[in-house]
Amino acid sequence: MGKKLRQQRRGKGTQVYTKLPGTFDISVGYAKVASTDKAGEVISLINHTGHTAPLMEILFEDQTKGYLVAPEGIKIGDKISTGSAQPHHTSYSLGSIMALSQIPEGIPVYNIESIPGDGGKLVRAAGSKAYVASHGDKTTTLAMPSKSSMTLDNRCKAQLGVIAGGGMNEEPIVKAGKNHYINHAINKTWPTNRGVKMNPVDHPFGGKQHHKGKSSMTSRNAPPGRKVGHIAASRVGRKKRG
Repeated sequence: MGKKLRQQRRGKGTQVYTKLPGTFDISVGYAKVASTDKAGEVISLINHTGHTAPLMEILFEDQTKGYLVAPEGIKIGDKISTGSAQPHHTSYSLGSIMALSQIPEGIPVYNIESIPGDGGKLVRAAGSKAYVASHGDKTTTLAMPSKSSMTLDNRCKAQLGVIAGGGMNEEPIVKAGKNHYINHAINKTWPTNRGVKMNPVDHPFGGKQHHKGKSSMTSRNAPPGRKVGHIAASRVGRKKRG
């Protein structure tokens, strides 16, 4: 007799997800940092557990400190500027924060605000970048890393450059322990087995044949032990050409 799948036996659970200590204790949004137009100096670069890209610690001219995502090519002692969208604000140094309306076309940007003042929500992963494609009267069009286009308010801010840490996914993991800690840091269950590698009592696709042996399409109303695969799919397989 079969039984429920592992993820179904686990259930919805009652424990609320809590971050691991020290994982996301540094905020890299600039809602407060870029509220005024001021200059700063990079005083340290940080390899932080909760971020794929390195961070830079900034000491501003008013003696306050803040953290921002570091771009490729930045080094300790470099100057950056933040803040306003005034016409005279033309500091194009790496990592500086500017309004999209003031950034020339073709310039790579990252850590982009989706709405003015949210502190940066888009293009924040290591090695990623977007490009300023064109300017309108009140909007700016960006070419995103996904090759799609996005139109945002001219007042949205972004940092200049390409996020550092590119190619991190190309490095071989080599040992299972490294993969364990990668997934442990983001609270993901690892490792996971394929259904076809399980026994028939553990999974509907299990058995020695090493392939599903049946259709992977499953009814929306299937019982918990069978609800796996392409649930309520309209079609599967290659699309016919006619």
